[in-house]
Formats: sequence, structure tokens, C-alpha cells
Amino acid sequence: MFRFSFQRLRALIRKEFIQLKRDKTTLIMIIMLPVMQLMLFGYAINMDPKHLSTAVISRDNTFLTRSIVSAFEKSDYFNITHKASSDAQGKKLLQQGRVLFVITIPENFTRDVIHGNRPTLLLQADASDPVSIIGATSAMDGIYQSVAQKEFNGSLAYLQNNATPAFSIQVQKSYNPEGFTRYNIVPGLIGMVLVFTGVMMTSLALTRERERGTMENLMSMPLAPLEIMIGKIMPFIFIGMFQATLILLIANLLFEIPVFGSLSVLFVCMFLFIICNLALGFFISTIAKNQTQALQMSIFVLLPCLLLTGFMFPFDGMPLWAQALADMFPLTYFIRITRAIMLKGAGWAEILPDLWPLLILMSVITFFTVKAYKNTLD
Repeated sequence: MFRFSFQRLRALIRKEFIQLKRDKTTLIMIIMLPVMQLMLFGYAINMDPKHLSTAVISRDNTFLTRSIVSAFEKSDYFNITHKASSDAQGKKLLQQGRVLFVITIPENFTRDVIHGNRPTLLLQADASDPVSIIGATSAMDGIYQSVAQKEFNGSLAYLQNNATPAFSIQVQKSYNPEGFTRYNIVPGLIGMVLVFTGVMMTSLALTRERERGTMENLMSMPLAPLEIMIGKIMPFIFIGMFQATLILLIANLLFEIPVFGSLSVLFVCMFLFIICNLALGFFISTIAKNQTQALQMSIFVLLPCLLLTGFMFPFDGMPLWAQALADMFPLTYFIRITRAIMLKGAGWAEILPDLWPLLILMSVITFFTVKAYKNTLD
């Protein structure tokens, strides 16, 4: 039985620090992880998004309607990016996620205001992410007061002196009128579960096989690198599809979350997203020296996915640099696709603006994974 020795303990601690110093990858992870968290939470996360994309359908082009549109823009919550010519075009813009709001000004709006008929201006909001529109929809009183102070003067002063407003702004929340948070969370949760399975579990499993030497046995067989990749990731494809199906069933039966779009379209998109994640997990396993490094690299993928892709926090509330960074992650497009299919009933045409970037990312990641795996064989 050895007696406790501070000298031996000091030597062991010194040895561990030397080993840590030699492990450059782990050292970089230790430094970068808290820095990345601080930067993301400090600069990228914003629960009160402003300058949100908005379309205008104006059927009454007068001084008053122009003043109303200007008041919307000056409120800081709205950014007029599209001029729609019909209700169908406005609905399509909402369904594709190209705008969060559609302002519809009816015919003879100004005439009805002057005659005291108190017309209604319609504001359609994409409520699939209810947190994104809370601040904007609460700014309606301020917009009315801004227009009233500017335009209801002189011969129109009687409109400002009335006890009731000269016009009203009706907010219509589309796709999630009750504002249920679970309607927004569950489609994103499907993506997060698939990222966890595809990236972290795959990278750890393949790295563990290389550590145990079983991967070398496969390399000695007459198999092409792509054949080994497909064989290795195929079980995880079935696992991912099973998990996604299970989440959809529980969400529908237990939480009554609807799926308005086509299930076949949804499952095809899930399959493509799973392939993308598995390729990324395989890529991590080819460059990681051990399971610890594979886990650390996976966290560097999971953390931005959790914070930047619109799963937990509003995408439109992030600064442009954070949005550009989020556009590099497949989950950003998959969340938009699943929400569009499940909540908006979108089809191929509506999800195409988010589907083709997902296909490009899948192709690029797969290409570099195959190339990196070939290099490990050489």
C-alpha cells in the first residue's frame, strides 16, 4: 500500500498538463467554446426582432395610404421589401417565408376615412414563429397615432377629435392563430434530433470503431470508400427516419400538431437532411483522432444549430453576420421546410427556395467527406 505523496501527485498533474498542451485540438476547443457562447448570446440572440420583411397590397394610392405605409416603416418593426399586386401573390410570399407580414389597403380607403366610415386595414402575419411577431403586432397603436398626428390636421382635424379611431388595423395571424409555441418548436425539434443522431452519434460511433481497430479490417477488404460510407451510415438513416416518424406521431396524437402539407414531401426532405447530417458526422470521424475530439467537434456543430438556425430564437432578430453564418447550416433550411409543410401546407414549389440550398450543402459536405476519407485510406 503506497502512502500519499505530494511529490508523486505533483508529477502526475504536471504530466496531465503536458499532455493537454500537446493536444492542440482540445486546447483550441477549451478556449473557443466559451468565446463562441459569449459572442452568440451577446450579439446574435435578439428576442425583439425589427425591420421584418413586409409586403404591401395597396388598392388606394393617396396621401393617406402613403403616409400609413411610411408609418409602418418608421416604426422600426417593418421593412417594406415587396409590392404585391394581388391577395394570391401576398399569400404566396407568406407561404414561402419571403415575408413575415402582408399589409392590405382596401379600395376607397381614404374616401371611407374622410366620410367617417372607419374602414379596416388588414395586416396578415406569419405566426408560425409567434415570438418573431409579438413586438411588431403590438406597435399598431403607435402607427395609428403617428398617422393621425401627421395627416389629421386642418380640414381633417375632426377625424382626430373623434372618440373612435378614423380607421382600424386588423391583425390576422396565419398558420398559428392561437400562437401556440409547440407549433413552432416541434418542427425544429425534428431537425435537432436528426442533427444529434446524424452528427454526434455517427462521429462517435465511427471514431470508436477506428480506435478499436475494426475500421482497419474494412479498409483491408475490396471495398470502395463510397461503399464503406454508405454501408456505415445506412443503419443511421433508418434510425433517423424512425425518430422523425415517432416525433410526428407523438406531436399529432398527444399535442394535436397538424400536418397540412404532404407527408411524402416531408419524408423526402427528411431523408435528404439525414444524408447531409450523416455525411457531416462521417467527416468529423475522419479528422478526429479520438472520441473526445469527435465529441468536441460535434458540439461546435450542435451549439450554433441550437442558437442560430431559428429553432430557439427568431432568425430575423439576428444581425446580418449571424444570419450569414446560419445560412451555412443545413438545419436552417430544414426548419423552414418542415414548418412550411406542416403549418402552411406548402408543396414543392413553395419549399424550393429552401430546398435547393439544402441540396447544395448536402452535395458539398458529401464531396469533402469522400475526399477526406480517401485521404485517410492513403
